Amino acid sequence: MATGTKRADQVLIVDDDVEIRQLLSAYLVNAGYQAHAASGGDEMWQVLASTPIDMIILDLMLPGDDGLELCRQLRARRNIPVIMLTARGTLVDRIVGLEVGADDYLPKPFDPRELLARIKVIIRRARSFPEKHEADRIGTLRFEGWQLDTRARQMRSPQGVTLSLGSSDYLVLRALLDHPKRTLSRDFLLAAVYGKESLPFDRSIDVCVSRLRQQLGDNPRLPALIKTIRNGGYMLNADVAYEE
Repeated sequence: MATGTKRADQVLIVDDDVEIRQLLSAYLVNAGYQAHAASGGDEMWQVLASTPIDMIILDLMLPGDDGLELCRQLRARRNIPVIMLTARGTLVDRIVGLEVGADDYLPKPFDPRELLARIKVIIRRARSFPEKHEADRIGTLRFEGWQLDTRARQMRSPQGVTLSLGSSDYLVLRALLDHPKRTLSRDFLLAAVYGKESLPFDRSIDVCVSRLRQQLGDNPRLPALIKTIRNGGYMLNADVAYEE
């Protein structure tokens, strides 16, 4: 009798379109995943209460609480990776979705093969996050008027606005805050944050830094807070204070 069989990754599809739920469920099951479906927020929370979900595919346009609000609530309670789907593919929609904590964003219509590829990458990265951040200091990190709550994984702006962070963005920011005013190479960040070696054309760290700059109001053309060090990497140009 076989032992140690690997559990299939469990993906929750939250979409009010029954046809999309059925098609995606069948596609994911065929790809080796265990699929669950919910038509909205109430059903989503019911599934999460009873099932160890590894990934959530979340539609933006939902009855009741929409995908943005559900993503905010998820980030306050759980650290499950989220890919947001929407028929609206404007830049503003993408930015808002990422700002509330989604790990990725895919406009409809989409190729299921692309969704599957993104699911694989994000789940793999979520599982390779370094343990040191989970066991590291828990409290509040303050820098340039900003506060990072390491319990909720949220930032508070100098104006008192709370912003949620996706898993990868949080860990990139933590790495920068743990090493203020020191240049961190892309290879270092990839290893520390994603637990993997650098690959040609891998721009995941650059994408995370770009999102962080947007949230921090750091001018991407002349960034003052997260500086790009030519042929070096990135540096947080700020003093950091820690409070329990």
